[in-house]
Amino acid sequence: MALSPDARRAIEYAAGAEPVFAEGYDIAAARHAAREAAAQQPRIEVARVVDVDAGGVPARLYVPEAAAPGVVVHAHGGGFVFNDVEVHDASCRRLAQRVGRPVLSVDYRLAPEHPFPAAVEDLDAVLAWLDAQPDLPGPVYGHGDSAGANLVLVAALRNPGRFAALALIYPFLDPTASTESARRETAGFDPREARWYWDQYTGGDATRFAEPDLAPLLSDRLGTLPPTFVMTAEHDPLRDEGELLVTRLADAGVEVLGVRYLGQIHGFWRHPDVFSAAAPLLRQAADFLRDH
Repeated sequence: MALSPDARRAIEYAAGAEPVFAEGYDIAAARHAAREAAAQQPRIEVARVVDVDAGGVPARLYVPEAAAPGVVVHAHGGGFVFNDVEVHDASCRRLAQRVGRPVLSVDYRLAPEHPFPAAVEDLDAVLAWLDAQPDLPGPVYGHGDSAGANLVLVAALRNPGRFAALALIYPFLDPTASTESARRETAGFDPREARWYWDQYTGGDATRFAEPDLAPLLSDRLGTLPPTFVMTAEHDPLRDEGELLVTRLADAGVEVLGVRYLGQIHGFWRHPDVFSAAAPLLRQAADFLRDH
């Protein structure tokens, strides 16, 4: 299928923007610009929003009206380098409202200042903190997009049985970029960008590409995962690695639902004002978590 009209417009709008792999790229300025842009997004009201110290890791808790027991741990995307709880504030409010449970958005440490495994350790610390929170009883769910989906998946593999279900939105899984889609589906996401993100996350140490805590497709624990929803976008270089995860989970006997959004590109989930497919995807992922 061709690119959706929304995707075409987004690509045209972004044309000419400085790529992250450009020499001297200003990471701090890009982070600031992302926060400024996110601050302009409309925000729905939820019953309570509070910043917490989750075992030494900053996080933000969103509690909807008449919240059901349990909590959804959300890890934001951004290539392990960009974004934070402020950038994902509007998205987490929508997720909390739809899933009907508290959402805990994790402000994990970012590369290159804090390379792998800092973010992995932060997710572990948050799960340990949740174990000691009597005000947040019930099952724990995982939700993440792109690099955040990688971190949620790794957290589930490192803590078998801890999650009741996972929702992974176009997960960033393969540092070798060895799939066909990584070579062919370059609209809106240059392969050089993916390499740059992995270089920031590993500190330039490609020997870490063989570690399952970084490249979870290599894990021998995939069969321990809970029911898992995996969304891929048709015109995303990460499409095939996400769908390979679906295949491997099914082979391992895991309850898995894989959904490919046709005509879409990487990054659309967080922008319902730009992509008409974003709202249906949020509902689908939230409903999968609600059903489990």
